[in-house]
Amino acid sequence: MKPLRRPARRAFLVVHVAASAGWLGLTLGLLALAVTAATTESGPMIEATCRSMKVFTDWLVIPVALLTLISGLLLSLRTKWGLARHRWVYTKFWLTLITITASLFALRPGVNNAVDTISSGMPLTEPRDLVMGPAVSLSTYIFMTVISVLKPWGLTRRGRRSRVSATSPKALDERSLRRTA
Repeated sequence: MKPLRRPARRAFLVVHVAASAGWLGLTLGLLALAVTAATTESGPMIEATCRSMKVFTDWLVIPVALLTLISGLLLSLRTKWGLARHRWVYTKFWLTLITITASLFALRPGVNNAVDTISSGMPLTEPRDLVMGPAVSLSTYIFMTVISVLKPWGLTRRGRRSRVSATSPKALDERSLRRTA
């Protein structure tokens, strides 16, 4: 693929950072609501927090997560970082897929079950279960933020191979034969 030009790269980077920050903020909001539901004795408060969590999980979390994934993929595939060249990029990609999957198949159903339980007039048996999903997700997003800033671990095996082939004498000769104008 052709690399992104600087204005497009910057635009995608802004979208990616904004979507990632939004995803982190949504998760922090979910955690605050879950802690409130788990620590209060008030039935109406528990119902309100669970219904608020349902709005977040049904309408906001997945679209923002997918925007983060798509913008991150575009940036990785069309910049020097590559998807599988640097371990930190590869790690972020897999953690993003894992957290999206967990949001779809664990967080949303858990919140929906809590709302269904409350709507049927029954009390939540274990409101602390609502806390685990957002707590794990928040920890994962903070970890991904840290590795985005620090860029640890160096190149993958594929990244080392592509770097060696790019600096081989044959590759240097081909680059010097290209027209620059």
